[in-house]
Amino acid sequence: MTYDEALRWWFGRVNYEVQPPLPSDLKLDRMRAVLARLGNPQSAYPIVHVAGSKGKGSTAAMLAAMLQASGRRVGLFTSPHLQAVEERVQVDSAPIDHHSLAQLLTEVRRAAEGRAPGEATSLDESLTFFEIATAVGMLHFARQSVDLAVIEVGLGGRFDSTNVCEPAVAVITSISFDHTQQLGNTLASIAFEKAGIIKPGRPVVSGVVHPEAGEVIRAASRERNAPLRERGVDFDFDHEPARINGTEQRWPKVRVRTWHGQGPWREVRLIGAHQAANAAVAVATVHILREQGMQVAEEALTLGLARVRWPARLEVVGRRPLLVLDCAHNVASAEALAGALLESFPLAGRGRRALIFAGNRDKDLRGMLAVLAPLFDRIYLTRFGTNPRCLPPDQLSELVPPSARQRSRVCATAAQALAAAQTDAGPDDLICAAGSVFLAGELRALLVA
Repeated sequence: MTYDEALRWWFGRVNYEVQPPLPSDLKLDRMRAVLARLGNPQSAYPIVHVAGSKGKGSTAAMLAAMLQASGRRVGLFTSPHLQAVEERVQVDSAPIDHHSLAQLLTEVRRAAEGRAPGEATSLDESLTFFEIATAVGMLHFARQSVDLAVIEVGLGGRFDSTNVCEPAVAVITSISFDHTQQLGNTLASIAFEKAGIIKPGRPVVSGVVHPEAGEVIRAASRERNAPLRERGVDFDFDHEPARINGTEQRWPKVRVRTWHGQGPWREVRLIGAHQAANAAVAVATVHILREQGMQVAEEALTLGLARVRWPARLEVVGRRPLLVLDCAHNVASAEALAGALLESFPLAGRGRRALIFAGNRDKDLRGMLAVLAPLFDRIYLTRFGTNPRCLPPDQLSELVPPSARQRSRVCATAAQALAAAQTDAGPDDLICAAGSVFLAGELRALLVA
């Protein structure tokens, strides 16, 4: 297939990022079948498998950056993408090229010929968008002879398409309320699904600090005889916050303590205490890899954390006024965003804050707005693209706390919301866009060349 033909075939599949699945839709039979027909490429290299309610993408990026700084060839598989689908599959920070993507999609389509396991239809007809993405990533990493791959879970863990690997280390970054229709409406049930990536005898690193969820992780690790290292028990961190305004830029620093002792202060280019927690999980994971025989110098940890870039995570894309993009998409990540804004983005002079907000109808948008609205002097409610999951902005306005409704206005498109916020802003103001990775991606395309 040509590149355009390959994308038409791929984007013609069921996409759970647009149409959320029912719990019964989540299964691994199709994934195992297509990978077997491709020669099980996921067995060709060690894998670090990363799950979590929030922070898993940032943690994966930090891990990849530190391991790459150690001189290794590193694959990174993440989702969703911000601007280009090729971002999901990277080797040494370089997204897969168009030619390779088209070639691998063609191979996956050929492997999908024939009947799906236990179904009357062909595997080609039943494979989902994310299953195909996973197959492409795992195949690309094998073809590129990576030394190691960092694989981010898409949804949950137990039945996620990526959960067909036997990882060198399983990582669970955090547990909070998200995807409750698929994963359950208690932290224990969500933790149970995330713990599905824990494999017998394989080490686990957990950044989970909630007692109820933590006990589920511990129980799963004991049951599977998987050695467990926990934040707050085996490792933790200290954090010096960033300070960024129109004239000042000081990056945050983190100091991680593990069972091997206390490390030095290191600069990290991702802002917020929640990112310091993610850095601690990533450093602890490197310590596990070292115990397995992988040589990673201390200098590589320092260089990796200083070099890591993960767009739209409190990313500053404009100054005077400050313009910040964030992917916060649930209440826990909204709380992390609010804390980081207060801690690291002090307003100068008579500066004010403006929020551009859009989100998916299956998220707790009322809860997110309850957290964020009190921080902002102006709120621009909008939508992103034509995604059917996006709640229309006129309905979104009904979820704004009554005390903030006079400060909010509805904008038909994200571009209009951005233009309105920029027109209303003074040089000492801050504009923050949040609510969804899809909103961040759409605005980033307008703001970053």
